[in-house]
Amino acid sequence: MALKGGCLCGSVGYEIQGKLGEAANCHCSMCRKQSGAAFLTAAGVPTKSFRWTKGEDLLTRYESSPGAVRIFCKRCGSTLAGGPADPKGDMIWIMMGTLDDDPGIRASSHVFVGSKAPWFDITDALPKHQGFPS
Repeated sequence: MALKGGCLCGSVGYEIQGKLGEAANCHCSMCRKQSGAAFLTAAGVPTKSFRWTKGEDLLTRYESSPGAVRIFCKRCGSTLAGGPADPKGDMIWIMMGTLDDDPGIRASSHVFVGSKAPWFDITDALPKHQGFPS
């Protein structure tokens, strides 16, 4: 069964065939600014399992750090994905908030808690990593 998702205005859509990889709650300052929230939850997806189903011409990419991009709808601003700047890479990270379906997984950790918002307390028992686990 395919997972589907898309942007707020409905102009961009995507589909994932197969299972998602690991998901994490990222607390880095860039993800906080991107999401406008205390953290952003993303899941890894092999690029061979992912495809844009509509609105690919409405996507824009922002290189937030060397070699890494954030992909969003230029009409409504929804951040949909991110990952290596090379779109032919092996993995893309999907923002779980843009999924229309239950992916069957949950975040398994908190990453970059060393730069988390001081006004947010992590109250669950998930593992916490100061940066990205190696």
